[in-house]
Amino acid sequence: MRGSGRFRTGRAALSTVAVLGTLAGAALTGAAPASGATSAVQIAPGVRYTQFDISAARGLTHAHLLSVDLGNARVRLNLLHPGAVAARSAVSRLADAKGAVAGVNGDFFNISEVQHPEVAATGAAVGPAVASGVVLKSAVPNGQRFGPAMPPGVTTRAILGVGTDRRARLDNLALSGSVATPTGRYTLGGLNQYALPVGSIGAFTPAWGSVSRARAVCGTDTNRAAPCSTDTYEVIVRRGKVVRMTNSPGKGVIPAGATVLVGRETGAQQLRKLFIGAKVTVKSRMVAATSRIPYRFALGGYPVLKGGRPLAGLDTGTSAVRTAAGIANGGRKLLLLAVDGAPRYRSGLTVAEVAATMRQLGSVDAFNLDGGGSTTLVARPPGTSRATVRNHPTGGAERPVPNAIGVFTTG
Repeated sequence: MRGSGRFRTGRAALSTVAVLGTLAGAALTGAAPASGATSAVQIAPGVRYTQFDISAARGLTHAHLLSVDLGNARVRLNLLHPGAVAARSAVSRLADAKGAVAGVNGDFFNISEVQHPEVAATGAAVGPAVASGVVLKSAVPNGQRFGPAMPPGVTTRAILGVGTDRRARLDNLALSGSVATPTGRYTLGGLNQYALPVGSIGAFTPAWGSVSRARAVCGTDTNRAAPCSTDTYEVIVRRGKVVRMTNSPGKGVIPAGATVLVGRETGAQQLRKLFIGAKVTVKSRMVAATSRIPYRFALGGYPVLKGGRPLAGLDTGTSAVRTAAGIANGGRKLLLLAVDGAPRYRSGLTVAEVAATMRQLGSVDAFNLDGGGSTTLVARPPGTSRATVRNHPTGGAERPVPNAIGVFTTG
């Protein structure tokens, strides 16, 4: 259904329009939207679904919106993922497997390896990931990310998270860890990452999955396409002792209780000093930049709106299908937006238009997630037990993704 409101676009931001202003009220209060949008449908207590149109710089775009009331004690968010960091699945399957009533796709990911045909793409996400309070992975170096350019000053450590206080917020999560060995104590450079910093040691746990770890030593901190390192070493530690060593990263399931250490350049040289039976202690934790509240859920992407103001340097020229999340009401409300990928709407939004749209919907902070063929919003029709795709994915079918934002209700 076409909306009655229209955006006026410029290089800075979009102007206020009646449809989005009314939708903001609907999203935040539960009221039905005005003419120009379909009526909001309550998916579950505290979760509403709405559709509306946007006239953006490149033409009409259709949008799908989930409004999630985190102030409702029956509502919670969590990370949907296939059970391994290096794995992908459709959002609808992820939602059904965990019993989520709704969800949208999440972080950008290692989707291809054109520059490194000798290694397999891992499918692993770019940024940090936390599920049910458990850290699954940390962020790859900035130059190793996939996705559109981030705003100036933003890093791959950026996250959207929900703390144990049930409030959503934007933050940064950095890895802090060490590898203690008989020959020295070294800084841990990565955790379940598809790309390790040059000269570092990274840890891989059973959460990584069975995909080859060879991609971790390809590229550099500033150039994803740089050749794979030839100076590498891998050590398998089980129950605190080295049980195996090899010159190159391996593959296969990592047994419970085991940790695989992969080193490149200086990191490889440090690992070569070890021996079978050597005692090794690996410690890791994630440190938040701003919040002291532990995160129960977090995933990567990048901020586009903070404190009600768009970040400087947002792209105004490239329109595409987008997914985004907005935070309102002091973190008690989350707005999940997915642009439709049907051919008539595929012109989409620029990143600057995403920020403006989320602000018009009532968001104070907003976070850009993976878009294009990954953009997927699913929700259960009331009275049913399976989630259905509400937007039209650009490829005609759901693209498997490494993670998603899952919306859950109880009672």
